[in-house]
Amino acid sequence: MSDSIKTSDFDQAFRDEVFEEPGADKIALCFNCTGCSSGCPMTEQESEFNIRKFLRMANLGMKEQLLNSPYIWYCTTCYKCQERCPQGVQNVDALLKIRTIAVENGIMLVPHKKVGQLVVKFGHAVPINDDTKEKRKKLGLDEVPPTVHRFEEGLDEVKKLIKIAGFDEMVAEEEGGK
Repeated sequence: MSDSIKTSDFDQAFRDEVFEEPGADKIALCFNCTGCSSGCPMTEQESEFNIRKFLRMANLGMKEQLLNSPYIWYCTTCYKCQERCPQGVQNVDALLKIRTIAVENGIMLVPHKKVGQLVVKFGHAVPINDDTKEKRKKLGLDEVPPTVHRFEEGLDEVKKLIKIAGFDEMVAEEEGGK
């Protein structure tokens, strides 16, 4: 497959789906001032992360290229870009919508799936172990936070919701242990 872009690479339905997100229509107002990327902690760490590029790709309907970019997962959702935008572009909200579409299409980074698997198993992304309990005590916190770790009867309810939503299937290990 060549790196050249073809007309078939532009998916109007994908663009429309991203633009359904409240405020996403403002993506078209971006005049490339770089305010969003100049203050972005991820842009400073990872040169391939460029929220302006991602939103422009969404605006063009470049679904496959965008959803398959691992960099869409690098945003920390600090909202600095959104706060700095003179046009009021809802950058982070649009990127979160793009991530949602990626997950709906079965695209998720392995580390995210692993965290999801922890939620399916324990009802919490950070299981509590003895080391964590000790650290919490040293900080003056209860050994066990007020989550399903403390209220174990809630775990069954969390698992029911996970199953109803199909989240367990989304994050299930793939054949071969991925």
